[in-house]
Amino acid sequence: MSSKVAIVTGAGSGIGKHTTLAFLDAGYSVTLAGRREETLNATVSESSVDDSNTLVVPTDVGDPASVENLFAQTKEKFGRLDVLFNNAGVGAPGVNIEDLTFEQWQTVVNTNLTGVFLCIQEAFKIMKDQTPRGGRIINNGSISAHVPRPNSAPYTATKHAVSGLTRSASLDGRKYDIACGQIDIGNAATDMTERMKNGVPQANGSTLVEPTMDVRGVAQAVLNMASLPLDANVQFMTIMATKMPYIGRG
Repeated sequence: MSSKVAIVTGAGSGIGKHTTLAFLDAGYSVTLAGRREETLNATVSESSVDDSNTLVVPTDVGDPASVENLFAQTKEKFGRLDVLFNNAGVGAPGVNIEDLTFEQWQTVVNTNLTGVFLCIQEAFKIMKDQTPRGGRIINNGSISAHVPRPNSAPYTATKHAVSGLTRSASLDGRKYDIACGQIDIGNAATDMTERMKNGVPQANGSTLVEPTMDVRGVAQAVLNMASLPLDANVQFMTIMATKMPYIGRG
């Protein structure tokens, strides 16, 4: 497995951090991408692998030049790319849709949608021309790729769009032996879900404390998707806290 190379975006915290550690433990070489170099380095310091198996590249996934640099540095150091985990994502303030600013909307679109697209493009360029040819792209969707939470229009819209990108990349990647799938995650215990301990708005107007799940289970699920041979693909996987109020609502 030491020859396998992965890029993880949003690798400095939460799901990205724990998935990076799972990849490293499994013998992958990993490029860590994210906005803050210090958090990326902190992720590396938590692993027990040699620094030669990691590459830290501060990256703004919404910026084409920054994304090009990320993939160029990865190819230069490791020579190939086997797995891209498109994980970087942001949300907007939970305000009424009519009160959102254009800037708040655009920030979410740039990261959650444009960033995924730009990374897919650069991954295709490397994967289609390398030997052995091909690779795997895993997009981080969300339960919000299926149904919204209250006051979540930018996040929900971009996650629905990611599902479309996943399908398109899956189809367009066939001729290059590139497999593309999506993992839809609900209530992994990270800094982003800390607020759920105090209750979050529900569709009926109430506020409820929601259960969460160990984020390491999500990381293992991503690793399992990545470990399949390229003639098999998990097209869509949903992993969520067993008791979260998703099944049964509506």
